[in-house]
Amino acid sequence: MAPRLRSPLLPLVLLALVLGACASPSVSPSISAPASAAPSQPRHVVFPVTLTDDTGRVVTLTARPERIVSLAPSNTEIVCALGACDRLVGVTDFDDYPAEVAGIPKVVIGAQVDVEKVVAANPDLIIAAGNELTPSTVITRLANLGYPVLVLYPRDLAAVEGDITLVGNALDAAGLAATVVADMQVRIAAVQAALAGADRPRTFYEVGLFGGSIYTAGADSFLASLISLAGGDPITGDSLSTAIQLEALVAADPQLILLGDAAYDPSVTPASVGVRAGWGAMSAVSSDRILVMADDEVITRPGPRIVDGLEALARAIHPELFP
Repeated sequence: MAPRLRSPLLPLVLLALVLGACASPSVSPSISAPASAAPSQPRHVVFPVTLTDDTGRVVTLTARPERIVSLAPSNTEIVCALGACDRLVGVTDFDDYPAEVAGIPKVVIGAQVDVEKVVAANPDLIIAAGNELTPSTVITRLANLGYPVLVLYPRDLAAVEGDITLVGNALDAAGLAATVVADMQVRIAAVQAALAGADRPRTFYEVGLFGGSIYTAGADSFLASLISLAGGDPITGDSLSTAIQLEALVAADPQLILLGDAAYDPSVTPASVGVRAGWGAMSAVSSDRILVMADDEVITRPGPRIVDGLEALARAIHPELFP
């Protein structure tokens, strides 16, 4: 993937993605309607159906949604993976996958939800993002206007699978959701099998350097869980801000540094890290184990392509096992 120029709003987006502990506790998605067929067969949801989202909010859909607004790129990717791209009537200006979303009207511009544009889209389902990626005030406002709003904020890989299942139930695509999840699980199992018995190098994932602060995966965050699953021992920042002090990073002594921000900022390179003040004492710097993570987008975007991100992390952390 070719590096993209950093948007001025990218720091906000990335920090919200890697925050973990300050989010509401994850609630397993549930559905009140019974399954109508065996798991191996195409399934249809019987409407009305009542769903519970990642924040514990209960949402009832009276019929299959035909006009969907997505307020986060990961949500858009889930909808499209479930064969419902043609039902999207609003997305964000950060959406870039799959290609057909380019022509869909933008209702989130500069990380700000334009409520008037959402209303103009006349949706019968809005899929928002938790942890203030979609501001809670906006979620409340849209819900008070009578729109069904599902909020997704997965805390780990299993929760991503749960969100795909949840959206599948909402869109009457339960069978396809089951297939997508099953395919993900096969690939995840292959990664886990390859990593059995492998060492776990101390791994620092650089989300970015903003305003003199260093940002990485938050404690108990989605990104930290993914690094761990990929065979690394994640070095994490503050649970709320995800920032880590240089002194704490030096003390943690990463054996591997992964540069997620280099995927967007060409000035961030392994060479530039090596000459940063105070960084030379780290094992990863002295052993030249600093890598550009060109796949940052799929690593930090919790949608159906997250297994691509897991595999990219596993290759970076254990190249000897993933040639």
